[in-house]
Amino acid sequence: MVDREIIQGLIARDNRVTKEFFFVKCRPLFNSIMKLVFSYEVDYDEMVNELYVYLMEDDASKLRNFQYRSTIYQWLKILAIRFFIKKRTRLIDSNSQETLYDGQYQLVSSETVTSMGDDLERLFDRMPTKRYVHVIRRLIIEDWEPEKLAQEMDITTANLYNIKRRAMVQLTRIALNDIKKYGK
Repeated sequence: MVDREIIQGLIARDNRVTKEFFFVKCRPLFNSIMKLVFSYEVDYDEMVNELYVYLMEDDASKLRNFQYRSTIYQWLKILAIRFFIKKRTRLIDSNSQETLYDGQYQLVSSETVTSMGDDLERLFDRMPTKRYVHVIRRLIIEDWEPEKLAQEMDITTANLYNIKRRAMVQLTRIALNDIKKYGK
């Protein structure tokens, strides 16, 4: 596929072109950029989805303004580096020493509830992506409005729901492994 076909396919929201371009052709490029930009692990799908939303804003104006003075890959490399650097300042660092949650939720004072809370905290501690822990805490435990959390995290509500889905998958995997390891 030549650059014009890629641009036209992306603007037309052609699923085949989009998947092939972002998740096959550009994967090595984006992986290397993310390793350079972020000092912590970020989710490839999440970052590429954010970049895609950015490219498609205002009726895909960034794609429509591509002038073919370089290859699509050279242009996208510079755009992606700038985009990811800007996003880096808005993402939660999974290696941060700052606590994502201040622990001020109220629990009924019963031994069972305390034990369940301890179990949940242990599972949260084992989750590698602390951003996922933050989303679960806010949306499920603290019952925040999705729009409010999305605004706080400077992401779209649709992306927040994607993050929540991935967070629940990660928590479920860890819980299932925990059951296998420690018994029922």
